Amino acid sequence: MIVCWSVKGGSGTTVVASTIALMRAAESQRGALLVDLAGDVPAVLGLAESAGPGINDWFANCDHGSRMTLQSIAIQATANLQIIARGSKQLDTKEKFSELCAALKTFDLPTIIDAGCGLPSPDLLAHATSSLLVTRPCYLSLRRAAQLSVLPTGIVLINEAGRALGKHDVEAVIGAPVIAEITFDAAIARAVDAGLLASRIPTMMSKQLAVVA
Repeated sequence: MIVCWSVKGGSGTTVVASTIALMRAAESQRGALLVDLAGDVPAVLGLAESAGPGINDWFANCDHGSRMTLQSIAIQATANLQIIARGSKQLDTKEKFSELCAALKTFDLPTIIDAGCGLPSPDLLAHATSSLLVTRPCYLSLRRAAQLSVLPTGIVLINEAGRALGKHDVEAVIGAPVIAEITFDAAIARAVDAGLLASRIPTMMSKQLAVVA
């Protein structure tokens, strides 16, 4: 299970998580699962917003004897990729994410989680094989990242032209390795804006994320 997150909004976490999930889905005969805890995955994949139940509804149904199954709320986003939407409400960080992780194992699929902005639940991180902090070489982002109580296993760095900070600065501040660098490219933004990411991943991005996916 790969958990993608950021310390500052607008870092590109959802695009990175969605791309990794699409790549895993294409490589796996069984497909892959993308869990949306942030709420932006349908928009990034060019899908209509789900009106059905999501993760927050699953948590709200706390009667374990009758709790809905995650399979019943999964949506087929592409031929090989299923997504579980966040739902209509914000998630409570106090929810028991260990129960969610146990339920996700029933899919028996490569699972990618878009955990959005902020340090994910300790239970979520404990069950993850990889915890990826998505960040730009931005002073404000690094200022927040320097205060983290838990380190990611790796960093996905979104490089932007003209920034004074670079890979080594990011690694020194956060204390974790940069395992993938994404070159900021207008083609990526165009693919997302046109709702084409699910059908046409920009070549440069797929190559630069290959080591992660």
